[in-house]
Amino acid sequence: MAGASVLVLAALVSVCASIVAAQPPAGQRPLPSNYHMITPGKFRRSQQLACDDPRNNQPGCTAKCDNRCPNQCIVLCPGCKTFCMCDFYPGVSCGDPRFTGGDGNNFYFHGKKDQDFCIVSDTNLHINAHFIGKRNADMSRDFTWIQALGIRFADHRLYMGAQKTARWNNEVDRLELAFDDAPIDIPAEVGAVWESVVVPGLSITRTATTNGVRLQLKGVFDIMANVVPISEEDSRIHNYGVTEDDSLAHFDLGFKFYDLTDDVHGVLGQTYRTDYVNQLSVSSKMPVMGGAPKYVVSDIFATDCSVARFGAHHAGISMVTARAY
Repeated sequence: MAGASVLVLAALVSVCASIVAAQPPAGQRPLPSNYHMITPGKFRRSQQLACDDPRNNQPGCTAKCDNRCPNQCIVLCPGCKTFCMCDFYPGVSCGDPRFTGGDGNNFYFHGKKDQDFCIVSDTNLHINAHFIGKRNADMSRDFTWIQALGIRFADHRLYMGAQKTARWNNEVDRLELAFDDAPIDIPAEVGAVWESVVVPGLSITRTATTNGVRLQLKGVFDIMANVVPISEEDSRIHNYGVTEDDSLAHFDLGFKFYDLTDDVHGVLGQTYRTDYVNQLSVSSKMPVMGGAPKYVVSDIFATDCSVARFGAHHAGISMVTARAY
């Protein structure tokens, strides 16, 4: 079995509580005890952290996330050094899909706008991602972001999408959720929970009043998701070409998987295999995973990518979830 008990930092985050302590994933060198995380909130001040240095009698400083990860970052005190979550944590996707694989290495997978790609495919679990994007005339590829996930397990389908929005307002919920084609409605309160009456152990919890949720299926996955926009500043810095009619709302995601088989595949899934050999240039500023055609699927719930593993022994998850009674 691929040891997929990777603890995603975001799994303990509530946007309402702007700074929380985080735990490093198993098997990785622990960070110092004096580190914290900043997450976006309703007010801009919740994106800043005051770092004191009483031991050395040095003046304090204020840290905030830099442009690479404006919505969530790690801060080391004292000194106010900031890092992006994707720099450290396996199973994370941020921005122009920059993944941190199960082996701990960062890589980009650009895919193509308006297409779907299988990012995890295993015997009892299949996850596709829908990409949106913008084409820069000076580049040969699209700028892309993950706009939706289609999750299949047993005979069920779970959908999560970020609705298109022109001008971004974090107080407006842009999440769209559905289970087996039925819309899911969760009260706009931190900690509000939807639980499936069909699948024991399946729940969705709001981590913020808007645009933040945690999806859990006991013994199978734990997914943190935040809907975020491309800001005018991000667009200016990276030349994304964002226009006023679309803020390119997309997901920052954190994944934790349980009990993956050693045959798991997909853009992210393959990095959890014990026989996975990273052939990317990890020393490159932007290591890119290619081979996009073999990950393409025909729609958000399709399992027809050439590396698909889903379909055999569906009963596995049904038996696991049934024990939750």
